[in-house]
Amino acid sequence: MSIRQLSENVINQIAAGEVIERPASVVKELVENALDAGATRIEIATAGGGLTLLRVIDDGGGIAAEELPLAVSRHCTSKLSDDVHDIRSLGFRGEALPSIGSVSRLSLRSRQAGGDSGAEIVVEGGRVGPVKPVAANRGTTVEVRDLFYATPARLKFMKSERAETAAITDIVKRIALAFPAVRFTLTGTDRGTTDLAAVPEDGEGLLRRISQILGREFPENALPIEAEREGVRLSGYASIPSFTRGNALNQFAYVNGRPVRDKLIAGAIRGAYMDALPRDRHAVAALFLDVDPALVDVNVHPAKADVRFRDPGLVRGLIVGAIRQALEASGMRAATTGAAAMLEAFQNPAAGPAAGNGDGRSRFAAARSPEPWRMETSPSRPLEMAASSAGGFGAGEQAAFSVDGAVSADTRAAAGDAPAEALRQPLGAARAQVHENYIVAQTEDALVIVDQHAAHERLVYEALKQAIHARPLPAQMLLMPEIVDLPEEDAERLGGHAAFLQRLGLGLERFGPGAVAVRETPSMLGEVDVPKLVRDLADEIAEHDTAETLKERIDHIAATMACHGSVRSGRRLRPEEMNALLRQMEATPGSGTCNHGRPTYIELKLADIEKLFGRR
Repeated sequence: MSIRQLSENVINQIAAGEVIERPASVVKELVENALDAGATRIEIATAGGGLTLLRVIDDGGGIAAEELPLAVSRHCTSKLSDDVHDIRSLGFRGEALPSIGSVSRLSLRSRQAGGDSGAEIVVEGGRVGPVKPVAANRGTTVEVRDLFYATPARLKFMKSERAETAAITDIVKRIALAFPAVRFTLTGTDRGTTDLAAVPEDGEGLLRRISQILGREFPENALPIEAEREGVRLSGYASIPSFTRGNALNQFAYVNGRPVRDKLIAGAIRGAYMDALPRDRHAVAALFLDVDPALVDVNVHPAKADVRFRDPGLVRGLIVGAIRQALEASGMRAATTGAAAMLEAFQNPAAGPAAGNGDGRSRFAAARSPEPWRMETSPSRPLEMAASSAGGFGAGEQAAFSVDGAVSADTRAAAGDAPAEALRQPLGAARAQVHENYIVAQTEDALVIVDQHAAHERLVYEALKQAIHARPLPAQMLLMPEIVDLPEEDAERLGGHAAFLQRLGLGLERFGPGAVAVRETPSMLGEVDVPKLVRDLADEIAEHDTAETLKERIDHIAATMACHGSVRSGRRLRPEEMNALLRQMEATPGSGTCNHGRPTYIELKLADIEKLFGRR
């Protein structure tokens, strides 16, 4: 078979297969072009899931009439100098418009700020028409009709209109989050209007934009993230461990303002929450990395969604360390969603905790009063008279009561012995033990319910981790060193991390060009599959330049020991034991969740309880 030169149209269609995967890919490319042009308002309109119509209108700088033919030609761009490693814009490849035009009916209309009129060029299935003068507002309007009509085989791989519409919405939100000062409007015959108003480009404005994207509950359950190391700066917000989602779609990551879906960043977020979340739950996060363009390669794939860092270990360590530091500094925080769901269940048992008003909040939470609870105005404030003179309870006494026999006698005897300073603590003073597992505590303005087993499990786990990692771990000497054959580069990487591995009890050294000799293994692991452990470590170091796998295994054993060594459900606690547990929780980072990610306590504000009973 002879070799022949492909036609320009076929070349464009091949390029379109890499750049234009689905309608959302078109929206991404066009919106990025608008942002690079300095737009402050971007309108996106769709029909038929984007396959019938996609229109993007911006108020950016516009394109000169004489440059429109270049705009729809491959490898023509205004955004890239001769240095392909110095990329400071979202687009740079010069492939988007010609690729879109090769598989659709594309019209490009534009007018610059100082121009008297606009100009338009049309591309149908790769055939470029002449430039014509038209009436146009300042900026650019790109209209794409009948996407993939020129490549009908691609249409067979499209999903339903609803799925394609959801993908467009997701991509617009991901881009909009990084540009809070730009207004984004998304409309279409197959959707309602999504209007993301512009907000100031400061910390408060960014948080408002994040709440527009991730929901109003996120700011109440988020921690600010700020860190910098060796010229790499990290900022943004990450959720507390008790505020999670069932998938990772609510994790937004950006590198120099570019939305990315990077395995290294996703793995770092997962590693930061390793012992704080259940395996089937995911944190919510919006993280922004600012890196010298020379230290990151965004030219990995035509879609520009993947990046490669020159020092991946530095980036991963920065993310993991910053999130863990924020979690430790935050102390105890329970997700506001837990109390809202509980109150919703009380208020409307038939609907269950998932009932809401359509915007992600429970109906009760939507109606909650922002006013703080005050003792002097509360309808349930204590009687300002000597109750004992009227035959009531004397000062410092409480009525002995029972809920199905679940409240312990010791608790009833000491229920009134709560000093005022204890009520001012975050978890307050213990009042009762219900069903021999739940501690009911009172603060100055709230009711707190604590799961004693989950709480103590976290306390024991954190103490074990601190004891384990405070000094080198005990190791067991192997009778005969185990030789593990590896590729030479893997053996070299393991040798570079030998000192760290030795602290964890794994003693190894190079054994020739393509092997390592393992002489010691961590005592805590017991009998271990040495070759598998070593190869897993080598794979992780190759991908992330870190050897956290071994540390995670040891922490997993510590978590198991903590689970079996903590206070069990069904054990009655004395009042002093319950209060001691509350004080330990307040002093222990991460105690808002147990080792498995379940919440350890729920806080109900008294103002909410009063509203539940119709007192406010």
